[in-house]
Amino acid sequence: MAMLPIASTSEVRIYAWRLAKHYRAKAAVMLGFYALASVTALIPAWIIGSILSAMNQHTLTANIITTDILWLALSTLAYALFSLLARRRSYILGEEIFAQLREEFLESVLQLPLTVVERAGTGDLLSRTTNDVEALARTVRFALPEWLVAIIQTLITLVAMLLVSPLGTLATMVSIPFLFFSTRYYLRYATPGYRRERISYATMMGTISETAEGARTIDALRLAPRQVQRVRSDIRESFYAEMYTLLMRLVWFPIVESAYALATGATLAWCGFLAFHHMMGIGAATTITLYVVQINDPIDRIIAWLDELQIGQVSLARLVGVRAVKDTRPSEGTEPASEQIELRDVHYAYRAGHDVLKGINLTIRPGERLAIVGPSGAGKSTIGRLLAGIDAPTSGTATVGGEALAELPLTMLRSHVALVTQEHHIFIGSVKDNLALARPEATDEQLIACLEAVDALEWVQSLPEGLQTELGTTGHAISPAQAQQLALARLVLADPHTLILDEATALLDPRAARHLERTMSAVLTGRTVIAIAHRLHTAHDADRVCVVVEGEISELGTHDELVALNGEYAALWASWRNEKSPEDQ
Repeated sequence: MAMLPIASTSEVRIYAWRLAKHYRAKAAVMLGFYALASVTALIPAWIIGSILSAMNQHTLTANIITTDILWLALSTLAYALFSLLARRRSYILGEEIFAQLREEFLESVLQLPLTVVERAGTGDLLSRTTNDVEALARTVRFALPEWLVAIIQTLITLVAMLLVSPLGTLATMVSIPFLFFSTRYYLRYATPGYRRERISYATMMGTISETAEGARTIDALRLAPRQVQRVRSDIRESFYAEMYTLLMRLVWFPIVESAYALATGATLAWCGFLAFHHMMGIGAATTITLYVVQINDPIDRIIAWLDELQIGQVSLARLVGVRAVKDTRPSEGTEPASEQIELRDVHYAYRAGHDVLKGINLTIRPGERLAIVGPSGAGKSTIGRLLAGIDAPTSGTATVGGEALAELPLTMLRSHVALVTQEHHIFIGSVKDNLALARPEATDEQLIACLEAVDALEWVQSLPEGLQTELGTTGHAISPAQAQQLALARLVLADPHTLILDEATALLDPRAARHLERTMSAVLTGRTVIAIAHRLHTAHDADRVCVVVEGEISELGTHDELVALNGEYAALWASWRNEKSPEDQ
């Protein structure tokens, strides 16, 4: 199974730089407030140092103490105010950036070609839309602002130390080699580790979700032991991937903490030595020592948030990677000359060398009703996908009005051909929102008409708020059959000239399905209808019946002609009549 692409480091940097340019004005204001807060945070240490200097020189008076206390109070209030303003700006900016990231990612997902999603599987895409989006949210909202703020605080504190005493600041540099080389080593090996961790999550999620969805098939084929082994293998890989990154942190964090302690101890000893030999005042020595203790906090946050930034970078690379998948369809194309659909010598293989369709030749006349029948696995749905322009033939041609179906722009293609399968999708939103996906500009009268066409108007009107009733996981629950009716209503609203129904009424009970097909029959008059059917009354009502066996068209003709032929279709018809329920009579 092919994974969706992951963006390179350069692609992530370009994307991040574009975002930074877009929000540079707001970011500058936020960082300005943090800089002011950092400056005010330095005042208390400077005041304490000046008090000690005055005491050492025996010049400390009540007025000086009163003034210093006043400055302490003012600086504390200023720090609180600037910090409040800075954090407020930070949180708002983080939410704005994350909202844009999320919206752009969603747009990229919705533009993914269906074939790409199917090859990648649901697990990888699901992992990106959940785990990676959540990880990136933490990075954008908290890690990145805190990291930038810590850098500003570190630089400002370092400048303040140099202003107090360049000589006394020398001892604080003793920790830099430890921090630099350990962090460099960590970043070198942690990034691929986090990437492996994210990929393992996607693989594990895909295996578990696919196993849950296909539980009945797995039980029927007695594949449970194999699936259990696959799940255990994926969990084991995820465990080892997490253990690797944990081991990196266990090695790196103690070195970093030791470097902080070393810097504090070295500065205290060095400044004490200078003060003892009268090379530095006691007040300056105290101030620098306090600044060293104070600078440990932002440096610690720089180091600590690097871990979260690594996760965010990997997650962003996975989200940006989705943007790299481009639909090969052209944005513009030639309008088909007619509504006639043709398959000429079509072969198709999901895997190279394993054709599921072999030399299919079929002409579908405008306005006719064609039923495609055959045993399971014969290739009926694959023909439907080719006719809908979802897939392109491995060889041969699939055209509408002389234009290749798979090369038409998507908007143009869907105005000609549309496919509805037995898989139904209800989105969070009202009934009206769900229907209007097919035609956003549709009026309520048009929506009501399409609901009436699929026999769904009565139950929609009985909902608490009618068309405005909220559906989806957080709204009003509807049955699978009702969801299928909404899918068919969307198809009617889209109004293509060719409709492909791939077991579209399979979720309805036989009597309801038969009633719905007869109701829709009047609405679909004049359109081409291709019905891939299991219930053979659909074939009985069709203008022609196409029988597919082992990837080839074995018979093609009217119902009566094929029954008289006494071949594959006649056998299917006889078997179906003997096995069907009273509702199908």
